[in-house]
Amino acid sequence: MMKQYLEIKEKHKDSILFFRLGDFYEMFFDDAITASKELEIALTGRDCGQKERAPMCGVPFHSADTYISKLIEKGYKVAICEQVEDPSKSVGLVKRDVVRVITPGTVIDPNMLDEKENNYLCCIYLDQMGYGLAYVDVSTGDFFTTEVEPENSNIIDSLFDELGKIMPKEIICNDFIYSNESVSLKLKQKFECMMNPYHEWVFDFDFAEESIKKHFSVISLDGLGLRDKRYSIIASGTLIEYLRETQKISFYHINKIIQYSSHNYMVLDVNTRRNLELTETIRGKTKKGSLLWVLDNTSTAMGGRLLKKWIEEPLLDKKSIEYRLNIVEYLVDNLMLINDLKTLLKEVYDIERLMSKVIYGTCNARDMIALKDSIEVFPQIKAFLSATNSKELLDISYELDGLEDIHDLIDKSIVDDPPFSVREGGIIKKEYNNEIKSLREASVQGKEWLSQLEEQERIKTGIKNLKIGFNKVFGYFIEVSKGNIKYVPDYFIRKQTLANSERYITPELKEMESKILGAEDKMIALEYQIFVSIRDKIASEVKRIQEASKIIAKIDALNSLALTALNNNYIRPNINTEGLINIKDGKHPVVEKVLEEGLFVPNDTYLNNTDSRVLIITGPNMAGKSTYMRQVALIVLMMQIGSFVPAEEADICIVDRIFTRIGASDDLSQGQSTFMVEMSEVANILNNATKDSLLILDEIGRGTSTYDGLSIAWAVIEHISNPKEIGAKTLFATHYHELTELENKINGIINYKILVQEKGEDIIFLRKIKKGGADRSYGIEVAKLAGVRTDVINRAYEILQDLEKRDESKSEVAISVSKKDTSKNSNIDNSLQLDLFNIKRSKLIDKIKSLEVEKLTPIDAINILYKIREESKEI
Repeated sequence: MMKQYLEIKEKHKDSILFFRLGDFYEMFFDDAITASKELEIALTGRDCGQKERAPMCGVPFHSADTYISKLIEKGYKVAICEQVEDPSKSVGLVKRDVVRVITPGTVIDPNMLDEKENNYLCCIYLDQMGYGLAYVDVSTGDFFTTEVEPENSNIIDSLFDELGKIMPKEIICNDFIYSNESVSLKLKQKFECMMNPYHEWVFDFDFAEESIKKHFSVISLDGLGLRDKRYSIIASGTLIEYLRETQKISFYHINKIIQYSSHNYMVLDVNTRRNLELTETIRGKTKKGSLLWVLDNTSTAMGGRLLKKWIEEPLLDKKSIEYRLNIVEYLVDNLMLINDLKTLLKEVYDIERLMSKVIYGTCNARDMIALKDSIEVFPQIKAFLSATNSKELLDISYELDGLEDIHDLIDKSIVDDPPFSVREGGIIKKEYNNEIKSLREASVQGKEWLSQLEEQERIKTGIKNLKIGFNKVFGYFIEVSKGNIKYVPDYFIRKQTLANSERYITPELKEMESKILGAEDKMIALEYQIFVSIRDKIASEVKRIQEASKIIAKIDALNSLALTALNNNYIRPNINTEGLINIKDGKHPVVEKVLEEGLFVPNDTYLNNTDSRVLIITGPNMAGKSTYMRQVALIVLMMQIGSFVPAEEADICIVDRIFTRIGASDDLSQGQSTFMVEMSEVANILNNATKDSLLILDEIGRGTSTYDGLSIAWAVIEHISNPKEIGAKTLFATHYHELTELENKINGIINYKILVQEKGEDIIFLRKIKKGGADRSYGIEVAKLAGVRTDVINRAYEILQDLEKRDESKSEVAISVSKKDTSKNSNIDNSLQLDLFNIKRSKLIDKIKSLEVEKLTPIDAINILYKIREESKEI
């Protein structure tokens, strides 16, 4: 047996081998040491013909899933080794082999998966010219592939953008990636998933092409949409081979491959997805607090996964967006239909993952009942949709297969409340099969006979507590207590002695035992055989069932968007083709939901391609600049997934990308400081943004010295706002008030500020944005609000006054020098003098404009006028 174990282990060196021995999975040697530590189970030993005992540990096979799940979560592979022949029919050692290798990307057990998350296994083929990416969710059968053509100059960035969208649990790759330490390290760090190189010879075009043809049973790849897609073919074919090697089955629930281009969807890089908190929060990595948390009112796991995919892939096609918006609008206008659909959808189980269990042969009779109960509501859903006057919903109703034949098959064959195991009988209705009916009747009649025999023997022997029992070792027996042994008749044959009783058999009892047990054994075997045939019949209809489940998921996702719109008073956005983003009273969908009703302060936004391309937003920290900018990005994104939006009015153009540069942190593993990370993100934006992009930029240049940072921020704005360079619609938040001067220098730049109200040395954040530039940052006031010690705050005011005086004296010197020396560098000096003059004048004008005169007391007005007079003397 140990020789058999070692031969099998040799073929699966990278996995922990679960070796089936009776009712346990056993592990030996290094696997046992590892597993005992990771699973916190006892480590023992076993004699194996060597000097030292082999380390050994084991887990019960009936609860193995729990232990396997723990190992998978810790990043291990688990090879399941089973007996592959009937022990009762084998001579000598039972033949064993690995029937499946479970990896993080090939898990199908629902207990090991998040029900509303896809579990993607990904294959990457990368060379110097481009890449192919293929990924599959084995638990649902979804298979996708894309590639970047050789002419693309940002191969790695594009690859990371796609991976950021799918967040794979496992990556297999060619050696070109794995041997490139900088790329492989970034992959491991960013996506925190299992990553391993695969056989290099598999990454061969001809081999991959044949692998795809064989799996999909086609003679050409044209029908699969893979013509001339070399990179996609290599990645897809390799992925299929990996599944074939690890899963050991014909995984024909993976019956469709979707080849797509990143140009079909809005491109969102990893930073943008994180900063906008689309599906999880930055800090807690939780769903609560994300956009998905707000929008997800789905009733099914399938609908939840689809909605998440929509959020990850906003559309670029106006017609496709309008299609979703039309359905959402119709549902919003028909509240009863929303509620009726939600009630029915709650009855639908995760059909996609149920079908994976059917294909793998791991489903039980309860799974069949779950499938039947799910399908049972399909005709009602079709009826509700067909009764509408919405063209889109009528089309969906027509496409939805009611699967009545599948429902009837299960309903006629499987009992309504079956046991968990399919090998213990009691799962097939007796009316479904005549032989089962007769065997079950024989079993019932036999047990009735036993009851009669028990009563007869009590009367004949006079032993009132005599009883007939059964166990698997001795079969049926007559049990008599010790005190009544003297009444036992001669025809009772002693079988077993216990502490307080004796057990006997009779020839008559043994004869009936043979009939009863024979009938039960035959019935159990026949029921299992019938169950397998029903399972295979349903498996053969997997494509129909999957297509129907996809439609149910779409209905659920759209119904969720409609329910969210109703609950939050969202409105339907208009889609324009003029490059306009015009939002009235927009709100941040997540922040609004977290705050008490009525507390969120809405704001307008107006951006176009001409005179309002770039909004420079100034104001203190905590005043709401970042929330405002994020809300604009989220509203645009929500429109492009086909959702209603949180606003009073919204007229929005389609954007090809959303970029965000919000906050930064050190990337010490890559030797990059905060400022380096910031500049890398800025470089990515400048290299990839187009005139149709939306840019959200917060505090560019803050990671270095004031003048360096100001210069960089100034140059970045100039470049972005220039239509000959980028000309993208941009929200630019900054504390560099000098940048507000750009409004007067460059067409298309508009200054906005977040309003605050001063009360002595305290400030109140009004959360409202309006035109104009802030005159200062209120940094010390914010520090005071944060709880910084009073003596530190007072000292900070003193230092600030001193610094401002120094700055003023430097400005006077500069102006004086420029007046005395007009012959040398006169153009530069005059420009400096003019800039300093304009900056001070602009600050004073903005301060006057921001005054809310109607709220001033007479004494406040006098004090402010005095300050303005003093400041005007310096200009």
